[in-house]
Amino acid sequence: MTFGSMLGTFLIGPLKFVFEIIFQLVYEWVQDPGLCIIALSLAMNFLVLPLYRRADAVQEQARDREAALAPGVAHIKKTFSGNERMMMLQTYYRQNRYLPLNAFSGSVSLLLEIPFFMAAYQFLSNLPLLNGTAFWMIRDLGAPDRLLSLGSLPVNVLPILMTLINFASAAIYLKGFPLKTKIRTYAIAVAFLVLLYNSPAGLVFYWTLNNVFSLLKNIVTYYVLPRIRAERAKSGKPAEKKAGRQKTRPLPQPDGKLFFLAAAFLTVLVGAFIPSVFISASPQEYVDLTHYFSPLWYNVSALLLAAGFFLLWFGVFYWLASPRGKVIFERILVICAILGAVNYMFFGTNLGILSASLRYAGGVSFLAKERILNGVVFVGAILLVLLLAKKLQKVFPYLLTISLAALLVMTGINTASTRRALKDLDPREAVPEAHFTISREGKNVVVLFLDRAMGEYVPYLLQEKPELTEIFDGFTWYSNTISFGGHTNMCAPALMGGYEYTPVELNKRDTERLLDKHNEALKVLPVLFMNNGYGVTVCDAPYANYKWIPDLSIYDEYPSIRKFITKGAFSSEDDKDSAIRNNLRNFFAFSWMKTLPLELQPVVYDSGSYLIAGSQNGSVAQIRTGLSRSHGMDQGFLDPFNVLRNLSHITKIEDGGTGQYLFFYNDAPHEPMMLQEPDYLPALTVDNSTYDEAHRHRFTANGKTLIVENGSQMIHYQANMASLLQIGSWLQYLRDNGVYDNTRIIIVSDHGYYLGQNPDREFTRRGKVIDTESYYPLLMVKDFNARGFRTSDEFMTNADVPALAVEGVIADPVNPFTGKRITTEEKTAHDQYIMTSREWHVNDRDTVFAPSGWAIIRDDINARQNWRFIDQETVLKEYPEP
Repeated sequence: MTFGSMLGTFLIGPLKFVFEIIFQLVYEWVQDPGLCIIALSLAMNFLVLPLYRRADAVQEQARDREAALAPGVAHIKKTFSGNERMMMLQTYYRQNRYLPLNAFSGSVSLLLEIPFFMAAYQFLSNLPLLNGTAFWMIRDLGAPDRLLSLGSLPVNVLPILMTLINFASAAIYLKGFPLKTKIRTYAIAVAFLVLLYNSPAGLVFYWTLNNVFSLLKNIVTYYVLPRIRAERAKSGKPAEKKAGRQKTRPLPQPDGKLFFLAAAFLTVLVGAFIPSVFISASPQEYVDLTHYFSPLWYNVSALLLAAGFFLLWFGVFYWLASPRGKVIFERILVICAILGAVNYMFFGTNLGILSASLRYAGGVSFLAKERILNGVVFVGAILLVLLLAKKLQKVFPYLLTISLAALLVMTGINTASTRRALKDLDPREAVPEAHFTISREGKNVVVLFLDRAMGEYVPYLLQEKPELTEIFDGFTWYSNTISFGGHTNMCAPALMGGYEYTPVELNKRDTERLLDKHNEALKVLPVLFMNNGYGVTVCDAPYANYKWIPDLSIYDEYPSIRKFITKGAFSSEDDKDSAIRNNLRNFFAFSWMKTLPLELQPVVYDSGSYLIAGSQNGSVAQIRTGLSRSHGMDQGFLDPFNVLRNLSHITKIEDGGTGQYLFFYNDAPHEPMMLQEPDYLPALTVDNSTYDEAHRHRFTANGKTLIVENGSQMIHYQANMASLLQIGSWLQYLRDNGVYDNTRIIIVSDHGYYLGQNPDREFTRRGKVIDTESYYPLLMVKDFNARGFRTSDEFMTNADVPALAVEGVIADPVNPFTGKRITTEEKTAHDQYIMTSREWHVNDRDTVFAPSGWAIIRDDINARQNWRFIDQETVLKEYPEP
């Protein structure tokens, strides 16, 4: 961010944000940009009407003050000259307690109008939703109106109409003003005409409506109301003051210190602390090494927006308010500070996983009892402030000061943590030209790790697209597969290293850091294949060195292992810039949402778009309408999906007999978005209504129906289909190049996801529903020269992958780090222990996983139904020694 952009964020950003919110809320209701502009003009004018009324009063006071001083100033200017005149004027002003800067009070309205105009200009001039949209006589709100023409010369009527209305309004307002003031006002109106003449019609239409509102306001203020008062005076209708003294309650006095402390507290809470908490939790999640941008700038942007809101613009309103209005402002801000802190700390804390684009996988929704409790707290906070304001007025400043100091300290700690996590990143580590090798003559082993791919979906995917059985010729789908947890940090070690690395086995090695054990698991197969003469390539090893962006330096001691980060390497620079711009805005919106009452949070969240106007920001913040329509695209999906689309591009076919081992990680199924059917490809605008209606029975297969009733369920299905289709294209590429039969391919995921799509998979544990769909990963295996697609109900786990990978290609496979043989014997030797924790965050200092509930599954053809739940303390007592 440049200094200019930071200044614009602070001064104009809050106003533009308000414009966007109003426009988008109306647009979601009426779906007509022209009506949205009308509503925006009305809302903004009524919102700032008290501000302008107070500004007019301030201007009038300033003019009266200048008029009172004018005779003295004129006398001094007539009598004195040069430095003597200047000194006399300074003395005169000082004696009358007047500062030359007070002259700006006479231009308050103009000073206020400039930032509002700039915000409107930035917003409406860059709103693609207006492009090509007609309204009334305007053919295109996104272009100059050109309503008339003089021969071949088009004439823009709206700017001229805007100026004429402005003249009429000024003529009423400026009656009795000096000529100099009138000339200046009319000159500004002409300047607006020149500036806006070739501007988009939508912007000029908005400003014309503002001028109409100003004209009506001036007519009412200077003609209608005075006549009403005069008529009442003639008829004797004005209420007469009652005789005698009337007791009145003394008005509370405003406390500028209280206002400033409340505004500063909200600024730090919303703009600094909350963003820092979420960024520091996983800093590298917000970084793309192929297009580096520090997430600390998101914190800076949120802080500037919050400071602009609470300190600058609320401060302007407070400064212009009457004494009673200032007291009201103080109490409103104190209530907001109390509720903001309470809502953030105690409500909406279990919304699930938050993506790098600030979207919750399950959306934002709350139980009725939680909303009711939040409503009670809301009412209680208001009553507390209003009823006990006088008693607490002395206490509030101290409480706010202490709380503000605490927030600043915690923000500093979080920021320092983020800086430490980012300091070792090397943007050059991501290589756009990443490649891996497949041998023509040697035996190849490929492990495709698809994060969160759902084994549950396979029958339905095959039913919708039967051709997949031919595309995946030779594969066996294992329908009875489990994982050892519901998150990557719990499941990936076993998938990469085998049964020595299940969560319960890792916990038994409680003197070693989880980080070291995780890294060891990531290296088991690459090092084993390398030691047996294979060429080895590793792409995007998950959580390597417990970093969100894999720290591939864990392989540095093995120079022959090729290693790459592919995620984001094939996405466009424009898409990445768009994602950054939206996070710069949305971190403030997200933090603000977290402080609001629960009833308002889903409104602001707006399916993850945070009320971005018209959802016209292209590649990010996809907005879904029902199960079939959407607009926009999510960068979180595009980055990995574009890699899948380019698998053939990064595959190098090599002559010779050296076998190759490839490990390839991709999280497209983990970051789903709505796709255009039937090809399941990203599109800016998606409309699947016709296809969905024609294929409404696709979610029933083998007598079982998959529940697809919400957007999250639909997009997960689509992301899985899209991933398999792209892998299928790569498989065809292998066939075309004669390397399909000599390649063993294992497609596996670490876990599933809790989507509530199969009631048979749900169990109740201590009052909480556990959706065991989270623990059923995808497992599909194609062996050398295999033919036909088949389904097996053999009991499997994703810890079988290492044994499947080395079977028949490495004699007596032994873990190079522990010396133990890599087998599947542990699977049948005893029951399997699944970790049911939702604690997915990783810590490089922990030696065991956090305490958790556990489930036991026995080796059985119906393993999916045979669940037994036990507590943390009984796991090691029951778990057999090897």
